[in-house]
Amino acid sequence: MKALLKRKFSLTDSGVEAVRRAALISFLVNVGYMALMLIAMHYGDNVLQGVMKPAWYYLGIIAVTLVVLYVIIDREYVLTFNATYKEATALRLEIADRLRELPLSYFSRHDLSDLAQTIMQDVTDIEHAMSHSIPRCIAYVFFLIVMAILLLVSNPVLGLAALIPLAVGLMLMFLSQKAQKRWTEKYFWKTRETTEAFQEAIELQREIKSCGFEEENYKAVAASLDNAERLRLRAEFTQAMPILLSTAVMKLSIGIIAVVSAALLRASAVQLIYVIGFLLASMRLVDAMGAMEDYFAEFFYLDARVKRINELRSTPTQTGMEIDLKHFDVELRDVHFAYNEETQVVNGASFVAKQNQVTAIVGPSGCGKSTILRLISRLYDYDSGSIIIDGRDIRKVSTDALFDKVSFVFQDVILFNASVLDNIRMGRPDATDEEVRQAARLANCEDFVLKLPEGYDTPIGENGSKLSGGERQRISIARALLKNAPILLLDEISASLDVENERKIQEALNRLIAGKTVIIVSHRLKSIEKANQIVVMDSGSVDAVGTHDELLKTSALYRRLIEKSRLTEQFVY
Repeated sequence: MKALLKRKFSLTDSGVEAVRRAALISFLVNVGYMALMLIAMHYGDNVLQGVMKPAWYYLGIIAVTLVVLYVIIDREYVLTFNATYKEATALRLEIADRLRELPLSYFSRHDLSDLAQTIMQDVTDIEHAMSHSIPRCIAYVFFLIVMAILLLVSNPVLGLAALIPLAVGLMLMFLSQKAQKRWTEKYFWKTRETTEAFQEAIELQREIKSCGFEEENYKAVAASLDNAERLRLRAEFTQAMPILLSTAVMKLSIGIIAVVSAALLRASAVQLIYVIGFLLASMRLVDAMGAMEDYFAEFFYLDARVKRINELRSTPTQTGMEIDLKHFDVELRDVHFAYNEETQVVNGASFVAKQNQVTAIVGPSGCGKSTILRLISRLYDYDSGSIIIDGRDIRKVSTDALFDKVSFVFQDVILFNASVLDNIRMGRPDATDEEVRQAARLANCEDFVLKLPEGYDTPIGENGSKLSGGERQRISIARALLKNAPILLLDEISASLDVENERKIQEALNRLIAGKTVIIVSHRLKSIEKANQIVVMDSGSVDAVGTHDELLKTSALYRRLIEKSRLTEQFVY
């Protein structure tokens, strides 16, 4: 049962245990309702037999039963909903932890809106099922088994008359489950597409308006929304029809019991009180089965969402040992990597970046320079070959242990909607305010930070929207400088800097590289001429390695890159 619940509803261990307790309480609630019916039958039997007892006797039994039922229902509510909220929180945290452990390659192949929907909406749908459907459905299953046994033992003929229509109706429901799941899954993925279309339209408003694409974009989003609505109607129709047909068949049990009971009464084969009891039980069973059908429809609706969460859970994560790295030469040995099966980005790259030296990687656009940095930091795992740090293949080192020794400045800067101080402090959370300010000064941030309304305490907006590109880049550099990791990876850090700021950053870096392994990717070849080693890449492979002077003599590609760089710098609009 535990494994089934975890697989079918993507629950955690604590969630399964909560469902078990809630199902038990729900079962007792059903027993309580039947107890009221039994009291009514007991009263009716006394009336028919002419052996009436005092009124207080019947009222007392009813009062005690109602009090017990009230306590059970109250307990059901507390158990079910408290457990549901805890499970939703636990499930979201589990998914968040799972996402944290996944390699960056996973996110490059999946829409972020899809992941956000999984964490928020899909978990909300499971939360609703857990609070309204799963425990009660389990309780109904056991309640129906108990009732079926009691009915068959009491009177096999009437028992079969009550149970056969219920079984046929339930069978009709299950025969349609494939169609229900198929259409609800289609609707599920269509809503994902629609959400992505809305997110794209919001994020790209500047481009849409500047290109005069408003009308076309509106039509595209509206068409996606209309298609989703048509799929929703089809999915709901596919679910509604089997439920209606099944419910109609199940309600036949009351009529069948009435017909069979009439024949049995004429033959004096059954007492009237039994007929009344079977009719009451049949009505209760029809209500229970009708509720179960609604629950099953919700389970079919959840199927695609549960599969999505289980897919996240089963996605391989980056593993490794917790190792305290001591030496920081970075050696690539015949490294191969592809973002997909069709495109080989890194093809047999081999070189060594020495500690206490600056290694620059240059080459034509798309040759794999930035990808090399991502492989070194395990943001992606390479397909074959090895990257060695301190004598160990980094795929055998945990990402936490590796990230602790690596600072990375991306070409595309990501900042948080927090203060300048907090954004820089993310490089080292335990840093003092003065240490954060010192890193900001080294990265040449203070000249614009002090002009902000609240200085270092100024919120900078979503992804630093209140700052310029160069200012955002410098905050990212300050974050890396604050971390002061022994391996420093810099990806086009001068892309958003003017000449003066680039010079100041280089001066700061020169003071910081002592004892560090610095690997830098830059399209400004003038800025890396003094690097200890330059790696020239072409089409994912290493074309040549050497100093600037050596490469001018040995690498035709490097000479072409230098010439193109010179022509670019001389170009006048």
